[in-house]
Amino acid sequence: MRQLHYLPAVGSAYGVEVLGFAALREMDVHRRRVLPQRPDFHVFALVASGSGAHEADFHGYRLEEGSAVWIRPGMVHRWSDIDDCDGPLVLFRPGFLPGFTASEATTPACWHLDERRLSLALLAAEHLDREHDAAVRTPRLASPALLSHLLAALILRALPETSASTGATRSSNRHMAVFHTYRTTVEERFTDWHHVADYAQHLGYDVRTLTRATRAATGTGAKTFLDQRILLEAKRLLAHTDLPVSGCARRLGFRDVGNFTTFFRRQAGMPPATWRAAYSTAAHEAPVRPGP
Repeated sequence: MRQLHYLPAVGSAYGVEVLGFAALREMDVHRRRVLPQRPDFHVFALVASGSGAHEADFHGYRLEEGSAVWIRPGMVHRWSDIDDCDGPLVLFRPGFLPGFTASEATTPACWHLDERRLSLALLAAEHLDREHDAAVRTPRLASPALLSHLLAALILRALPETSASTGATRSSNRHMAVFHTYRTTVEERFTDWHHVADYAQHLGYDVRTLTRATRAATGTGAKTFLDQRILLEAKRLLAHTDLPVSGCARRLGFRDVGNFTTFFRRQAGMPPATWRAAYSTAAHEAPVRPGP
């Protein structure tokens, strides 16, 4: 599994840049895009024309005109077939786009825009591209704040309707603030802390507060959210590395391989070795199924 780090082009150190599927193909003459990769930055893409396929964390998606793709940092994905696709790809650093906690938590990796919404989203992407190009060519015109606002406008325009129409009440805002803190801490400590009580004590909330906030943001409780995060990392390690099962258990903070196997079987419905045999990228190509 290839780790990808954000390396802006010369003169483009603003935390965001706009490419395209054609530019990606030109830069990737050895077709490394078809292999699993794990970026530490966001990738947001719109398919303006053509068709293809994409995979993200063991889900396959068929790409077509109107498809939107949002890869968040840490996701394992691959462009399994984009030879026919055209449209913008926006790369941006974590933190460049603040205030999208709810959307990141509930938006899938791929969804579809109707013709009207696609047209407006492409206009927003073009505006961002032009402002970015102006910033690169004429640094005195550069405004990271403007680029951030244009990126926010693009994503708001393209988000699925269920994500875009989040009612902003005082209660929901508080839930989102608590969930954002919880999710951030889970990302930092899930290999050490496997109980919600550990996070509650560390953050100064009770378990019920974390559970209510997580359910409001994601539809699941805090314990389920934590278990699913551990499970996802376990699946990634089993499928994309050659670590033995015992090594995966140690990497994820389990005291012994038996506890890890019990956890994985309960969450995934099969033992770790069975998952690895079915999904290892070294031996298999993951099937592509229609996305949402």
